[in-house]
Amino acid sequence: MSGPGTTPAADAEDGGALAGIRVFERRAPRSAGLAGIVFSVLFVLSLLLVSARPPEGLDEYAFVEWFQAQGLTLVTIATLYLAPFAGIAFLWFIGVIRSRIGKGEDQFFATVFLGSGVLFVGMYWAAAAVLASLVAGNRYDAAPPLSAARLEEVRSMGFSFLFVLAARAASVFMLVTCTIARRTGIFPRSLTLAGYAIALVMLLSLSFLQWVVLLFPAWVCVASGYILVAERATSSPGTGGRGRPE
Repeated sequence: MSGPGTTPAADAEDGGALAGIRVFERRAPRSAGLAGIVFSVLFVLSLLLVSARPPEGLDEYAFVEWFQAQGLTLVTIATLYLAPFAGIAFLWFIGVIRSRIGKGEDQFFATVFLGSGVLFVGMYWAAAAVLASLVAGNRYDAAPPLSAARLEEVRSMGFSFLFVLAARAASVFMLVTCTIARRTGIFPRSLTLAGYAIALVMLLSLSFLQWVVLLFPAWVCVASGYILVAERATSSPGTGGRGRPE
């Protein structure tokens, strides 16, 4: 019905704008859920590339030669191409979790949830930046020549950001996310319990078992897949838009 001073054309334009907003609201969680899978793939690939080691038994000179011939390319791809987009994808994943929580979001847990997620991305990017310094140093003539000692020092610093700080932030993110999921029902019970278990393992034993960090992207990938399926079921005909927390 047209209001005072409006025309049918204006009403139709407003209706089209509202319809476009509703379509965006339906599609955004799906794309963000897909972004969680994208993060998992890019994060694992970047981790595998920067963790590549030369063959055993090389002396210092041969170790530097191997890095300049092969390792430099792997670090470049991981830190300058994969890591930035993996972090952006994870921020989208945070957005879809908050979207599914809706009005049931608790301020205390929401603050820790958002803070730990952003801190994880910051530490992950810091690790990538430290390792990328090897690339930048190799590109500028004024940089000192690479040495085995410098390579190990930079790798140790980057891995400290990634396997110690970023991983601890990721474990806190999982603990809070699973607590929110248990209260709001946005994830099934099995996924929530698995998240608690993975978070505790990462929090307590990561300093000794570095590759445990791969459990985090695996959990994000499964959670993203569940979100995609749930969003598709919610938006399918006959559901009436039910199934999503308000």
